[in-house]
Amino acid sequence: MYWQDSWSRSAICGFWPLALWFEPGAKHRSNNCRLCHGPHAGYRSSPLPDRQVHIGQNNGIIIVGGGLVGFSIAYGLVRLGLDCTLLDSSDTDFIAARGNFGLVWVQGKGAGFSTYADWTMRSSELWPTLCDELQDTTGHDLGLEQEGGIHICLSQEEYDDRKQKLDLLRSHQNGRFIYEMMDRQTLLELQPNLGPDVVGGSWCPSDGHVNPLFLLKSLHDAFLRHGGQVYSDAKVDDISHAKGVFTLTSRQGLFRAPRVVLSAGLGNRQLAPLVGLRQPLRPQKGQILVTQKTDRLIRHPMTLMRQTAEGSIMIGDSKEEVGFDISSTTDVMAQIASRAERTIPALKHQQIIRSWGALRVMSPDGYPVYDQSTTHPGAYAVTCHSGVTLAAAHAIDLAGDIAAGKLAHNLHEFTERRFDVSPD
Repeated sequence: MYWQDSWSRSAICGFWPLALWFEPGAKHRSNNCRLCHGPHAGYRSSPLPDRQVHIGQNNGIIIVGGGLVGFSIAYGLVRLGLDCTLLDSSDTDFIAARGNFGLVWVQGKGAGFSTYADWTMRSSELWPTLCDELQDTTGHDLGLEQEGGIHICLSQEEYDDRKQKLDLLRSHQNGRFIYEMMDRQTLLELQPNLGPDVVGGSWCPSDGHVNPLFLLKSLHDAFLRHGGQVYSDAKVDDISHAKGVFTLTSRQGLFRAPRVVLSAGLGNRQLAPLVGLRQPLRPQKGQILVTQKTDRLIRHPMTLMRQTAEGSIMIGDSKEEVGFDISSTTDVMAQIASRAERTIPALKHQQIIRSWGALRVMSPDGYPVYDQSTTHPGAYAVTCHSGVTLAAAHAIDLAGDIAAGKLAHNLHEFTERRFDVSPD
């Protein structure tokens, strides 16, 4: 693979790698919205300190955060008839949704933590329902394909480690998790043109991929069509609670509602303590390369790469503990490109036209954090790094729990209290 001369400029100009065009909704309150205008279309929004908005006396909910997690929950709530307002931050903030890879992935997730494995499988099973709903509501094609996915192994050691991990996952899934370890020859039947370094890999029929940008667009549009309201450039700075009502102080004024859902990604670290919760989160950088459009080279999505419906190939799986640094770096990009070429040598002829870095939202153990405040009734905090895979479970199951006023029993293991357990 090789880079065009302008790749660095592309990386600097935005982590929003593919242009989206959104028709501004009648109830969308800002000209500075990446969903309607893009991050560089002009900044004309100004603070409105005198604005006061009251959302529903009984069924009103404010959702803080307009990434995939926030919009998935917000859509799930309005589809149940609740009065919802979503407050989004500025496009200059660190937003995980800008860099999503687009996998709907089951294999490997939750090995050793059966509740998370069950939750991931549940969401995978719900994805066709969510996709159909969004496409029927908005007319947007999400490009969902769930025909199986591959994890490539480039050595016998990788192959043995993978088998051990997936055997553990299958052991506590009661037969729900299906996978197959394939040798090189069997894998070539699924994915031709593999390089000589590929010794085999794992295959899971539940895996797939989706266009993450069209997913976010569809959630946004469906939320508005169900009566939701969105305020952009409305970063929340303070939250107070009195007489059963939350008051949120934001750049766009004061917002009041009896319930609030914090889904602001890394911003939850500062917001959660304001409602008696704790979200111990850290950023983890991942970098992605995007090739020019080409003929079909990849038949099934892989953990390292996937080919979009338009023909470009997205490549990347780096995990970097570098704080809030979002720069693209040549050393990591070279490692990503090298493994990709070892997997499919034909990629060496493809031109890299974009690259970017973005931040995952990581808890100490890497699993989601779902919590409900006991000191501030009606407040919830939600965090995860698998916003695409878990979008269906968030929109259908989690939103239903929040609407009912109580998180389901199967989510109790995801509270932040698990980090307080000390070894004997």
